Amino acid sequence: MKALELAAPKQFRALEIDEPNEPGPGQALIRTSRMGICGTDVSCYLGKFPFFDYPRIPGHELGVEVLAVGEEVANVKPGDHCSVEPYLNCGECHACRKGYGNCCENLKVFGVMMNGGLCERSVIRADKLHPAERLSFEQLALVETLAIGFHATNRGAPREGQQVLLVGAGPIGLATLEFTRL
Repeated sequence: MKALELAAPKQFRALEIDEPNEPGPGQALIRTSRMGICGTDVSCYLGKFPFFDYPRIPGHELGVEVLAVGEEVANVKPGDHCSVEPYLNCGECHACRKGYGNCCENLKVFGVMMNGGLCERSVIRADKLHPAERLSFEQLALVETLAIGFHATNRGAPREGQQVLLVGAGPIGLATLEFTRL
């Protein structure tokens, strides 16, 4: 299967890699359709992101299709179009047990600390997939970045009539993945 790997800072390499395993319990096999490119991806490309090891297949802002699911998966089914929540917290450490999965002692980010979606197919925990019938793959790839802004706004708890200033950078672009052209 085709993939793009960030082999070293500023150095992408087209690869042929093995097909992923069949999804196990609680997992789903996904096909990447669209990938957003954000500031994290740019920092990884430039060699400035401290949690990124080379070589790595990037890709964490994704619009995907579910191809197969393992046992015990009820939230998605084959054919679903989904956004991906790339933060794979353990659920067992102190922070996770307190409801702070973002502070997980064992946190792995799909496409940053582990290989991600810049390949034709991959396997991910099914609980990190969010189906949406009415969104396009392009829109699904933007859900993760928009969720960050939504979360920040909620944490700021603005009240009606208050003025707020939101500062930040949105996704730099959307990559349409056409692996036949690699």
